[in-house]
Amino acid sequence: MLLEFACSNHKSIRKEILFSTLASKDTTYADRTYAIAGNKVLKSAVIYGANGSGKSNFVDAIAFVKNLVLNSIRHGPGQGIAQHPHKLEGFIKESSYRIQFVTNNVRYVFGFSLKNMLVSNEYLYYFPNNRQTKIFERSEEKVSVGSKFKGKFLACKDVLKPNRLFLSCAANFSSVAEVEATYAFFNNELIIYGLGSQDNWMNYSVYMMNSHPQLKAAVLAFLNDLDTGIKDINVSIKKKKLEAGELPPFLSDEFKNVLLKNNVDTISAKVRYEQFETDLLQEESAGIKKLFAILCPFIDIIVNGKVLICDELESGLHEAIMYGLLKLFINTPSDKFAQLILTSHETGLLNLELFRRDQIWFTELTKEDRATDLYSLAEIKSVRKEENFAKGYIAGRYGAIPMLNLNFADIVAKI
Repeated sequence: MLLEFACSNHKSIRKEILFSTLASKDTTYADRTYAIAGNKVLKSAVIYGANGSGKSNFVDAIAFVKNLVLNSIRHGPGQGIAQHPHKLEGFIKESSYRIQFVTNNVRYVFGFSLKNMLVSNEYLYYFPNNRQTKIFERSEEKVSVGSKFKGKFLACKDVLKPNRLFLSCAANFSSVAEVEATYAFFNNELIIYGLGSQDNWMNYSVYMMNSHPQLKAAVLAFLNDLDTGIKDINVSIKKKKLEAGELPPFLSDEFKNVLLKNNVDTISAKVRYEQFETDLLQEESAGIKKLFAILCPFIDIIVNGKVLICDELESGLHEAIMYGLLKLFINTPSDKFAQLILTSHETGLLNLELFRRDQIWFTELTKEDRATDLYSLAEIKSVRKEENFAKGYIAGRYGAIPMLNLNFADIVAKI
């Protein structure tokens, strides 16, 4: 589970912002929290804000950390890290990132800073018996390790470069269980939806519905509750050899030969209604396609206790469907504790049945430097827990909303 994320000097984020899933003293929906190390952790959170206020940049910063952990080991000599600083700070000011999470019931803190497109510092700690213990600390290319880990990172020091995270090197060139657990969190447990990362979700869902009857049944049950009229989906995946005439002419002869030698999967997915059926991939609406694409990953995340971070999941979906998806995530029983963190413009989700004050966050641009500020509704005084949050947000009581105070009639008259 994700406990907190902080970053600074990343795109519109200038000064450090801090997002936390640690619960406040509010006792509403206490059964939806998870107790660990004397704290309670929230199952879900939603972030609102005007267009351009930094919601997507918050998600982008988390995705940036994940990508660097998984892929910086591939950076070659002389290749800089794609640092994305605030316009008023630039590359000479450090861009810093810190993430605190729990995996295998152990708490970890990982962080690093970039300067001039290279790593300036990095650290990884964990908390066995609730005591902070150093795994490693790094300053530029000098690394110091905790006493328990002496001699365990010798091989990965040889592959460390200024443009690579030490965590990425250690995960590939050592056998330290705590490092492997940290890497596995980023690789398997932290899921990003949006920013182009959802492109392969439909293929995943189609394959899962073909091979897991129970998962398919759960998807159909949810679609039935939404009154979509869908009775069944029949998926067929067959192997076949491609014919030369089926290949695009712009491919090289070498690549054509590779494709012609191997079998490929041909997928057929038919959605059955009461009186007819449609081709899922060719004939269905964008909304139904999106539903099929996200439901299997949704259920997998719930069952296996992963962290799902979504940027505008509601795009292309009706408000009632979004409400149903959130209820599915919140109320589905599971042995694991899954989390859902999403950005949204859909004020209908600001519902007392879905979120309490410490689960609602806002992004707003500061006037002096157009930098993203992030704050929780729980930080705003005089907001009662039984208040109509949607009405208060639309009225501008919490900020983070575009205030349209222009006289458009006068503007049009001047044209």
